[in-house]
Amino acid sequence: MADPLILHPDDSVAILTEKGIAPAGHKIARHPIAKGAAVLKYGQIIGYATDAIATGAHVHGHNLAFGAHSNRVRPGEALLSARAAIEEQRRPAMQFTGYHRSSGQVGTRNFVALVATVNCSATAIRRAAEELSREGALDGFANIDGIAAFAHGSGCGMADSGAGFQALTRVLAGHAGHPNVGAALFVGLGCEVMQIGRMKQTLGAAARFHGLTIQGSGGTRATIDAVKARVRALLPEVNAVERAPAPASALKVALQCGGSDGFSGITANPALGLASDILVAQGASVVLSETPEIYGAEDLLIARAASQEQAEKLMSQIRWWEDYTAKNGASLDNNPSPGNKLGGLTTILEKSLGAVAKGGRTPLSAVLDYAELITEPGLNFMDTPGYDPVSVTGQIAGGAQIVVFTTGRGSAFGSKPAPTLKLATNSRLFNAMPDDMDLNCGDLLDGVTMQDKAEEIVAMILATASGQASKSEALGLGDHEFVPWQIGATV
Repeated sequence: MADPLILHPDDSVAILTEKGIAPAGHKIARHPIAKGAAVLKYGQIIGYATDAIATGAHVHGHNLAFGAHSNRVRPGEALLSARAAIEEQRRPAMQFTGYHRSSGQVGTRNFVALVATVNCSATAIRRAAEELSREGALDGFANIDGIAAFAHGSGCGMADSGAGFQALTRVLAGHAGHPNVGAALFVGLGCEVMQIGRMKQTLGAAARFHGLTIQGSGGTRATIDAVKARVRALLPEVNAVERAPAPASALKVALQCGGSDGFSGITANPALGLASDILVAQGASVVLSETPEIYGAEDLLIARAASQEQAEKLMSQIRWWEDYTAKNGASLDNNPSPGNKLGGLTTILEKSLGAVAKGGRTPLSAVLDYAELITEPGLNFMDTPGYDPVSVTGQIAGGAQIVVFTTGRGSAFGSKPAPTLKLATNSRLFNAMPDDMDLNCGDLLDGVTMQDKAEEIVAMILATASGQASKSEALGLGDHEFVPWQIGATV
């Protein structure tokens, strides 16, 4: 049997790399642990022993529980180290080929977007997209990647101001004006809270979009026909743009994880984190999110915040989530999910310490609200739920042109208009789901170096940004993964 992994000399536990007294990815005690003692992994507290634990015993939910936590971090040293991390990854300028927009942004894809302002028009835009596809409307338009229908369950029965309205406005505007969208068509009912006129004001003169309503078009069937006619008229103009070289600094990359396991924080997440550092050194933006899934590890991000203002904003977001979950009879420590636990993760502290590794080691440049536009190069953090479709929807609305998604249990996620790349944390998963996994990070357990794997991830990001299809794109995923975060009352 292979020796268990020891991640830090101070750790109380080691990680099984193959099945032993517990499945691979689970923890065993390195030495006797007294009842009530802190249990360390990554050199940080992940919980407390609820019973005395013998050397070599399985450490999991039956004898380990969430508790008070603080991370071993020195803010001044952390920020200096973060700045040094950028210098470590300096190298010649990298490029991809993308679609240059008049706004100065560069797209990695070229979609026509049909955007419902309200659930009442969801069927109309989906039907129009389906009929255009069946009719071969894109035949002969080689530079167009598809027609994406962004339908959702809100847009009315909501306040016309406040956090919920603002979030949905940012999501719809962010998708219509996205660099991966060549033209957009808003479709509404006509009497909803989320009015097309307000969308026009939000997007401004630079937007490439049009709008119509069901009530103003003569009903559902007439609207479907009107949408199809409008799209067909737009296709030659959208197709006229061609890929051209662009610097890697033009990229905004969303960092995501789902279906995590005990290897997530050991293989794919830190490899993606190092890849993030490489991209940041190029001047690109990378965007970490899922606020409930950094809970307990937020100190590691706050310590390397580029300004006190950004640090305080992240702390404020954590407090909001503590209050929000308490009001709804939940708690931030009710994570991990059943699948995460089967994969070896026991507490939210353990999961979060692994999740923040996706953000690499560079300074935290900006802290964003949900679906807020990404404007700062470097590491950004966006406030989102941990639920993958909602989180990614916000990241894409912020302008992310590509999503990199690590998974240990397996995920069937895809997204539009930004493609998703999925990284397997272990070789078993990569071999079991070959049609879904783009890259295997399990070979890090077999001797592949972290630097080599990070370089491989960056190369795949640049190739995908240049048009190489991801596995989720080949499967046609992304039409139903558009899920805006519904904040506030439905009335």
